This record gives sequence, structure tokens and C-alpha cells, in this order.
Amino acid sequence: MRFSELSHRLPQATAKTLTQQLRDLENDGMIHREVYPVVPPKTEYSLTVQGRSLAPIVEAMCAWGEQNMKNLIIS
Repeated sequence: MRFSELSHRLPQATAKTLTQQLRDLENDGMIHREVYPVVPPKTEYSLTVQGRSLAPIVEAMCAWGEQNMKNLIIS
């Protein structure tokens, strides 16, 4: 996925914040950054095996949040 796609999907994130988060995720081995030698520059990001291994955990957290949203809002 390209930076512009990520930025479009996360409109609340500033370019600076998104850039820093992507760097951190890359440094942690969660994403891979591929830079293509073309003009204009093209960079794509993808999940690594380690990053993809988090999918079941994130899905479970989303499901828990959906199931408990009413209780969380009330309290």
C-alpha cells in the first residue's frame, strides 16, 4: 500500500505522525518498506509475516470492543 492510500484511509493522522508510525513499525519488523527507483519516487508498504501474525489478535480486540461498546460508553 502506498503512503497516499494510507493517508487517505487515516485522515485524522498528520503526514508527520503517519511517517513516524510507519518508521517505527518498520524498525519493529511489522511492515516492509519497498522503494522503487522510478520518477516520481514510489514507495510501498506491506505487512511482514510477523505483522500478519497479529491479525487474529487485532480481530479479537475489535470483536471484544464491538461486544462491549455499550458497557464502555455507559461507564
